[in-house]
Amino acid sequence: MNKAIYIAASEANSGKSMLSLGLMQLFLRNKPKVGYFRPIIDNPIEGAKDNHINTILNYFKLKTKYEDSYAFTRSDLIKKLNDDQEDEVINIIIEKYKKLEEENDFVIVEGTDFSDHAAVIEMDLNVLIAKNLGTPVIIVSGGVNKTLEEFIQSLRLTYDLFNSKDVQVIAVVANKVQEENIPVILDQVGKNLSNSVSINAIPINKKLNNPTIKEFLNEIDGKVLFGKELLNNATGDIKVGAMQLSHFLHHLAEDSVVVTPADRSDILLGTLQANISTNYPSISGIILTGGMELNPSIIKLIEGLEKVVPILWVEEGTFAITSKLSNVRSHIYAENVDKIKMSINIFEKYVDVSSLREKLSNFKGTETLTPRMFQYNLLKRAKEQRKHIVLPEGSDDRILIAASQLQKNNVVDLTILGKKVNIEASIKRLNIPFNFDKTPIINPIESKYFQEFSNTLYELRKHKGVSPAMAEDLMADVSYFGTMMVFKGIADGMVSGAAHTTQHTIKPALQFVKTKPGFSVVSSIFFMCLEDRVSVFGDCAINPNPTAEQLAEIAISSADSSIAFGIDPKIAMLSYSSGSSGKGEDVDVVRRATEIIKEKRTDLKVEGPIQYDAAVDPSIGKKKLPNSKVAGQANVLIFPDLNTGNNTYKAVQRETGALAIGPMLQGLNKPVNDLSRGCTVDDIFNTVILTAIQAQEK
Repeated sequence: MNKAIYIAASEANSGKSMLSLGLMQLFLRNKPKVGYFRPIIDNPIEGAKDNHINTILNYFKLKTKYEDSYAFTRSDLIKKLNDDQEDEVINIIIEKYKKLEEENDFVIVEGTDFSDHAAVIEMDLNVLIAKNLGTPVIIVSGGVNKTLEEFIQSLRLTYDLFNSKDVQVIAVVANKVQEENIPVILDQVGKNLSNSVSINAIPINKKLNNPTIKEFLNEIDGKVLFGKELLNNATGDIKVGAMQLSHFLHHLAEDSVVVTPADRSDILLGTLQANISTNYPSISGIILTGGMELNPSIIKLIEGLEKVVPILWVEEGTFAITSKLSNVRSHIYAENVDKIKMSINIFEKYVDVSSLREKLSNFKGTETLTPRMFQYNLLKRAKEQRKHIVLPEGSDDRILIAASQLQKNNVVDLTILGKKVNIEASIKRLNIPFNFDKTPIINPIESKYFQEFSNTLYELRKHKGVSPAMAEDLMADVSYFGTMMVFKGIADGMVSGAAHTTQHTIKPALQFVKTKPGFSVVSSIFFMCLEDRVSVFGDCAINPNPTAEQLAEIAISSADSSIAFGIDPKIAMLSYSSGSSGKGEDVDVVRRATEIIKEKRTDLKVEGPIQYDAAVDPSIGKKKLPNSKVAGQANVLIFPDLNTGNNTYKAVQRETGALAIGPMLQGLNKPVNDLSRGCTVDDIFNTVILTAIQAQEK
């Protein structure tokens, strides 16, 4: 069920704050706990808090900690991106968002502010974040200083960016437009976007759009002489008092801010008098320039007035101050309750709230699991039930580096096999953090378990001609020793193969761990983390030429593994032809395997025989197999033989930069997983996590 909405602006000053306030008020009426999250915030000024977060948390009295409401400041983000750490950025954003999602009934996510000049990069980042969080999007676009054509093009460009990455936009808001133009804007925007998108338009409101006296004060670094309690007054036009008072009074307008030299007592007093006169409009504030002190008699006179406005004093001249004021951008902040209430009222008046509620309740999201969300889910699941994994290859540097990273993440308990003195030397040489108190190092032949393990192996294998002496020789091998730790329950799983062949790694498991009841074949899968999705490839490591029955079992095991890891399986039984077009023994095996799957598991979606392109490309899949529920959207791809599978996974991995997590072995009573000898540290790290999750199911 969807628990969030992402607010994305098409450019700076679009008015996201109004939407955040309006949506927060809307959801709090029906949901007890609503969270607020900003993945990226502007750099704080002198320790001040982000204005958006501070306003939402304070006005709605949310109990979320300020630090939990954002992931990165802008400078921290830029540093991470410059260091090529985009993956870490997205992982941390997902982690912080997920914490809020768990603590609340709903979460409002507000995108970036476009505070610098890298607008294209910033928009791409918003798309990437929304994609990985799996949330629907509301786009808000400002109409100030744009023609209708420019406005629609800008909105359409933003919509297409999200849509091209399969991020669902459920509503757009044309903000800060002329009220008389709303009907034509709704009509023209609606013609350019999908019928499924809710189209809304909000007129510009001067009181909301214009800065307050407080915001002027912050910009000009002035001093408050009078009216400190009225600094939240909304401003109107800026009027420079440089002419005779009798002429100047004609120029006053509602909420004017009067800027005049401090020695123009006539303008100052005349403006204050006009403010209390029923014949003149109300004034928002007065700014005295030039740094000249007011005469004590003038101060005394003002102090005696029943009604005053904020009067600010600055040292700079009138022209410089006026220029600064014209560039001040309005914000909604926590102390300005009037503006907050006004924003909420405008939102509720002009946004189709009922349509928005309906689209949110009907939002099902994409079935595609992003690689980063998949990896986040893996770590989260592994931490839910801590398991103990043995790593037999302590002589391999990659194993030690991965173990160091696993210690840092505090996600599993580890035991490493090898000579401690050699491993200590390697750790020192690699210069990596490593806590030997947390991770025992066992040399098999010196272990207290050695004789017990040897005796057990002898009893299990004596019918195969294994003698006690042979059992001891075998138990000195790290693969046998590690597997026996799993068999005995001392460890929950084993990961090996970085320095050993597949046969060397899994042979002990096949000899005495054996297969689960109902399984006749051990197989393997890789979780292939592609650019925007996770696919399951099987079998790419174990079975050279499976029969139809074995191929069917591999597919069923792979589908069940997919379900266990949060992927809704759509199985493609791959071959060199699609549908009924192909002839020959190889394609017949695949065809028969598909029939067996359909007979045994009516709950699974499966298509076969099918070619790879028809399995994963929607346009080709629709053309070749138009009535298929799998073609074009397959995520579990079963290869007809090991030659095809192994080469394909390696080709995809190397040519696309995809992360291949695995292989994960299926069908064993206890989890023992094999690494490729060309594996990376990340491969080891991820395979250990997979193994820990498998062990939770035992």
